Amino acid sequence: LDLIPPRNTILCCAKMITFFSGGKYYFTRNKSTLVAFAVGEKYQPGNGFKIIGGHTDSPNLRVKPRSKRSSSGCIQLAVECYGGGMWHTWFDRDLGVSGRVLVRKENGSIEQKLVKIDRAILRIPNLAIHLQNSDERAAFKINKENHLCPIIATAATKALTGSEDAAEECDGWTEYQEPLLLQMIASELGIDVKCIADFELNLFDTQPASLGGVHSEFIHSARLDNLASCFLAVQSIVDHILDGGLTDDEDISLIAMFDHEEVGSTSA
Repeated sequence: LDLIPPRNTILCCAKMITFFSGGKYYFTRNKSTLVAFAVGEKYQPGNGFKIIGGHTDSPNLRVKPRSKRSSSGCIQLAVECYGGGMWHTWFDRDLGVSGRVLVRKENGSIEQKLVKIDRAILRIPNLAIHLQNSDERAAFKINKENHLCPIIATAATKALTGSEDAAEECDGWTEYQEPLLLQMIASELGIDVKCIADFELNLFDTQPASLGGVHSEFIHSARLDNLASCFLAVQSIVDHILDGGLTDDEDISLIAMFDHEEVGSTSA
């Protein structure tokens, strides 16, 4: 939304709105779907639309509502596959966590905050080669429930730092969350752990995007499907407005970027 020019109008889906020539409007749903449009100054009822569509979500590993998990002396995070991803590419990557956190305020209300821990706090390691036979290496079959849960720490380190389960609250939610995850989120946001009411968190590869090839003709990046289209859509309508494109425009220029395309657009 930082790219949307000032002097626009935020729409409410529950109200009837009168649109004006030269007007600029947008609305969001769940703060993850964005629709924005600008009415040409020469627009007349019955004229056309110029539309760019996209979606804001990408296949990823999403932290489960009950994030606590451990195995073989390692503290893990319970994750689930969101969308149709190429899951074998997530192994041996430096993974961070990002998303939104619902925070309790002093007055009892809930505030949404964005968080991004952009460092290698998680990893999904491959099994050492001498612990696999040749058939297993050739097949590389993935059990999504057991093989994709990233390691966040060892149980010994957790015990030494005092992050023990006995210190957790039993409120029906906190006791099912990994304390180390909650502590990281609280530290990143500068809040108390007890203020965290819920979260929607995703894993991401901390390696930044780059240009590749001898002539730099390739873009190497995660989430090109479909954040690249979303960025260009927002940039195009902003440039169209700032460059005076509405002056002689007879149409409505509109961008629509939906969430949850990867798992069914009806929930957008």
